[in-house]
Amino acid sequence: MNHAELQENLLEFISRDAAADSAHDLSHIKRVVKTTLYLTDIESANIDVTLPAAWLHDCVAVAKDSPLRSQASRMAAEAATAYLARIDYPESLLPEIAHAIEAHSFSAGIPCRTLEAKVVQDADRMDALGAIGIARCLAVGGRFNLPLFHPEDPFCENREPDERSWAIDHFYTKLLKLPATMQTQAGRAEAERRAGLMRQYLKDLSEEIL
Repeated sequence: MNHAELQENLLEFISRDAAADSAHDLSHIKRVVKTTLYLTDIESANIDVTLPAAWLHDCVAVAKDSPLRSQASRMAAEAATAYLARIDYPESLLPEIAHAIEAHSFSAGIPCRTLEAKVVQDADRMDALGAIGIARCLAVGGRFNLPLFHPEDPFCENREPDERSWAIDHFYTKLLKLPATMQTQAGRAEAERRAGLMRQYLKDLSEEIL
């Protein structure tokens, strides 16, 4: 099975179930795949591991506010390897694919032990940064009916950020910290660029609302 045929099969498989939310939909997966292929090439990682891991990293949908959220990547890894085994994907690659899927999750906190896991983790986290990261953050905030920002201290200058109460606070609890967690050199450089865009957005927002 060549990579084009594999991707057709993976797309058909992940399209069977609804996404957990609009920030983790099919468009998100396709962007992660695109970034994964970019990083795989630059970092000389094994595409036979990174490609299926990227397509299947969110193949089990778990809502952001679910108590099972921290287990989502493990559940996805199990579902992914079971599917890959059914289509006779090389058995020797399944443990590495499972690890890359498990380790991609921020909430799971699993250290990456392979280059391929680092590539997939970086690609997934990249999608939380930049222009698309801003859009995803606000989309999720809207889903939970969160106000955009704290009316008296929008940018957490004199309080601890509270992402469960204010959408923009998620920038401070997680998003702007992501560049420091990037595992590859290419991923870190792009993450820093995208984080700069987000900081500029906050600066522009400040000029409009204060």
